[in-house]
Amino acid sequence: MPGSFPASSRPSCRTRCAAPPASALWRDAQALLETVVRERWLTARAVAGFYPAERIGDDIALHGDPARERPLATLHHLRQQKQKPTGQFQLCLSDFVGPRGSGVADYVGAFAVTAGLGIEARVAAFEAAHDDYSAILLKALADRFAEALAELLHERVRREWWGYAPEERLSNELLIREVYRGIRPAPGYPACPDHSEKARLWQLLDVEGAIGARLTESFAMYPAASVSGWYFSHPEARYFAVGTIGDDQLEDYARRKGMPVAEARRWLAPNLGHGRTEDAA
Repeated sequence: MPGSFPASSRPSCRTRCAAPPASALWRDAQALLETVVRERWLTARAVAGFYPAERIGDDIALHGDPARERPLATLHHLRQQKQKPTGQFQLCLSDFVGPRGSGVADYVGAFAVTAGLGIEARVAAFEAAHDDYSAILLKALADRFAEALAELLHERVRREWWGYAPEERLSNELLIREVYRGIRPAPGYPACPDHSEKARLWQLLDVEGAIGARLTESFAMYPAASVSGWYFSHPEARYFAVGTIGDDQLEDYARRKGMPVAEARRWLAPNLGHGRTEDAA
């Protein structure tokens, strides 16, 4: 078996046919965690950057200079279209960035972390020994490491590197409840559901060169134990779901991205509702 994960704490093949009780699963996870840390099975890396930004409609323009005269990239976002009660507004992530010409010197951050470097050989060894349980458990631990690293990185961004909340002192409970200022939405998730927007993030940060994580053809992150996204510091920034959009916004989004409507439809299929499979272009 790979490493020195104690045999006594690994369920037998017979036991693995059924889901282990929560207490047994906890003990197994703790034993494997000790081995992973002691023998340094995995490598974790992170990269982050901060860019002068300005809102242009539902897009966000990022620049390479404080005067905002050297364009780097444009981030494309979607706006909620569902009906809301009076006094509530359809949100878009660009709402949390100062508009062009406003005189607001705003910024947007980008980050990517991975905790899956080195996992392939360990998982392969477990699977070769017909120990799928331990292989799955290791993948789950790596995912937790990546999420924890993303949380630590965000805390240091708020308090030190961006420094918009230098006095922040939060307990683990409050961190879990996300009571801090700012958000870190990820491309492919409800507030920015287009996975293809990860390509801009990878280009901006040279993620593959910096930390060794890459994107597949479908814009999945590899290693899978990776997290990436954008940093917004606006005091009112919050997570939300774009939800269902209409063909009018789909076509506008495709135009802004310079992408065929059929391709935009493919990436945004979950947001188009039922019965919208035909090409509107």
